[in-house]
Amino acid sequence: MADDAYRRRGGEKDAAEHVWRSMSDLVLDNDRQRAVSEALGVSFVRLKALRRVAWKPMTGREIAEAIGTDAPHVSVIVDELERKGLVQRTPHPTDRRAKIVSVTPAGQRAADKAEQMLFDPPAALRALPAEDLATLDRIVTALLAAADPT
Repeated sequence: MADDAYRRRGGEKDAAEHVWRSMSDLVLDNDRQRAVSEALGVSFVRLKALRRVAWKPMTGREIAEAIGTDAPHVSVIVDELERKGLVQRTPHPTDRRAKIVSVTPAGQRAADKAEQMLFDPPAALRALPAEDLATLDRIVTALLAAADPT
């Protein structure tokens, strides 16, 4: 898939674009996301919200910001997660209009399972020699540092 960029440019190779597309193909693994969703019986966007709430309780507005959606959509997401017993809503301590969404024990188990499935490295990565992993780690760390605006 990453080589499509080369063909669009008439065979002209842009090494950075090629590497970026290859990394995207590897990291944005829709098959893995689908497998996690199927295993847990929840859509991936709902798992994304659940994983955030498992880190810390949040208001609907905070969830919307964290997962990149709008507040009405978050209401639908939280409604389903609540029906499944994965989250609970409680009154906000200082804002009567808001609710705090927190994870239930079943929700924490589901979030932990999602994390384990999503972040278990592929066998090919585990099979790399230690020196290749160290080089890859150095490169990814440098890329992350360059992308961090702080």
